[in-house]
Amino acid sequence: MATAHAEDVTFGQCAHLATPDHVTADFCLIPIGTPTASVSQHIANVQKLLAASGIKYSMHSAGTTLEGSWDEVTKVMGQAHTLLHNQGVVRVQTDIRIGSRTDKVQSMEDKVSKVEQILKADAAVKSTTTEE
Repeated sequence: MATAHAEDVTFGQCAHLATPDHVTADFCLIPIGTPTASVSQHIANVQKLLAASGIKYSMHSAGTTLEGSWDEVTKVMGQAHTLLHNQGVVRVQTDIRIGSRTDKVQSMEDKVSKVEQILKADAAVKSTTTEE
């Protein structure tokens, strides 16, 4: 199969491309111009939106990780913006990272578990060499 160069791809060809079925997205919503420095109530409201959406998610100290199709995760991130705007936040900035794979489906728990397995194995090796 020939590799297409950028100049060989037309919009007509791209318009029919599907978005990925499974992605992991990490996003950090930043409400700007709020009356206080604390945005925890705004973030709590976004977490309630995520729970109601049915999308798989995990909040952490610097944002939230989502799992689903490209369309699902980008839609709910957009809805989070609209939610905050509807609550009087006039400006929302969001940092987003989205990853997709074609070789396998890997959950956020799978990714963490794999690193933990490596660390555990490294600790076991270090423990046996220290004892010798």
